[in-house]
Amino acid sequence: MLLGSVFFLASCGAKTDEGNGSLAEKKIKLEQLKKEQSSVTEDIAKLQLEINKLDPSAARPEKAKLVSLQTAATENFIHYIDLQGTINAEDISYIAPRNGQGGVVKAIYVTKGQNVKKGQLLLKLDDAVYLKNLKQLETQLSYAEDLNRRQKNLWDQQIGSELQLIQTKQNVDVLNDQIATVKEQWSMTSIYANVNGVADQVNVRVGEFFTGFAGQTPQIEIVNTSRLKVTTQIPENYMGQVGVGNNIIISLPDIGKTINAHISLAGKTIDPNSRSFYVEAKLQADKDLRPNQIALVKIQDYAAANAITAPVNALQTDEKGKFIMVAVTENGKMTAHKKAVEIGRLAGDKIEIISGIQAGDQIITEGFQGVYEGQLLVLATN
Repeated sequence: MLLGSVFFLASCGAKTDEGNGSLAEKKIKLEQLKKEQSSVTEDIAKLQLEINKLDPSAARPEKAKLVSLQTAATENFIHYIDLQGTINAEDISYIAPRNGQGGVVKAIYVTKGQNVKKGQLLLKLDDAVYLKNLKQLETQLSYAEDLNRRQKNLWDQQIGSELQLIQTKQNVDVLNDQIATVKEQWSMTSIYANVNGVADQVNVRVGEFFTGFAGQTPQIEIVNTSRLKVTTQIPENYMGQVGVGNNIIISLPDIGKTINAHISLAGKTIDPNSRSFYVEAKLQADKDLRPNQIALVKIQDYAAANAITAPVNALQTDEKGKFIMVAVTENGKMTAHKKAVEIGRLAGDKIEIISGIQAGDQIITEGFQGVYEGQLLVLATN
């Protein structure tokens, strides 16, 4: 009668709340009803046992519950947090003119997607002004050197003054310095690659002005794909569990590849907007990896050696807390017994058992629904 009342009330409640309560409220109510059902089932079993003792004639043969078992054993328990990351290049170079000013593009020697080497010529800027200045200075230098030679010959014959010789020598030195300066400026019209890699962006044409950036877009970007890393943001509540050295499993579903690595760098500050910190792990060179590729990452934040685990679906809850039903064999009979447990982390379909279950316990993994304390059990056969 008591069980019928509970189900009647649950039915009425469900009709009253139908279409009104939120999903969260319905889940809470379902959990409450499950607890009540478990409690009522136990009360019924206890009352039946008491009635059997008082009135043996009323006792009915107990029907054994069909169950499946799993022996509890110790294992290395590892917990991961699941996040999303991005593949990035260690070396990304945004090419810019060395003079900081740039110039009009005279010739282009690189195309998008081309492999380039450090020191390779990429662009040539207009150099007409520098060449003209250089030609004029070299003409002046030739005249100044000739004048200096003449003055030295006169000085060697003790004709003229030492001051005149010094002045002609200074003129030569000044012109040499000016030529060196113009040559340095002229060399800046040649734009070279400063890293090995691939020309990922070439956003400039002959006749356009090259400054390194067109608005916010780099005009030439070189990516070194031989040195890659995966980066991700970790919620700040994992600061104490995630750091340099943690294991990380990187999954790339688009290419069907999984990579094991370790965190090589962890940020020391929290992003005020995302409330997270930055970590990265270096990757080996791989032709299948591309910068900006999305990756699924699992980062180890907890590990316990010789831990007891149980299937998460075997865990139940009543008004006293969490428990697991186990099978105990005594006097040739296998019966069900409730064991209160303290749980730890959840990893996949396994839950860590801190206390309550020992190695060797027979955990009921199938058929545990509605099983009560002391109920007769029979092992299911495949």
